[in-house]
Amino acid sequence: MSKEDFKAFVQKHPVLVTKVHEKEFTWQELYEAYDLYGENAPIFKQSSGISQGTRQAHSNFHEFSELLKSIDLETVQKGVNGLQKAVALLQDIGSFKEPAPKPYEERPIYKYYED
Repeated sequence: MSKEDFKAFVQKHPVLVTKVHEKEFTWQELYEAYDLYGENAPIFKQSSGISQGTRQAHSNFHEFSELLKSIDLETVQKGVNGLQKAVALLQDIGSFKEPAPKPYEERPIYKYYED
């Protein structure tokens, strides 16, 4: 059995990739089982009764819940308050209007300095 045969076998069974990523097995263990026993090795027949889609959804939910647990709500609240202040400041700057310039008035000829 060659490495190319093993790669083709892994491509047919993407569940093996997730098992390696979840650290259930190593690539070395899977290759040795494939090399010794072929595609019918007992290690490839193991199934936990959970479909791949369900396992992936559970994994994603678990990652999301761990992410939510690690968020510090006080820091988030401070960040939101800071953003609100920045937006209010930008609105104040945007609403600021310069007064209209006074229309030009000609000075009387006989008046040179503001007498």
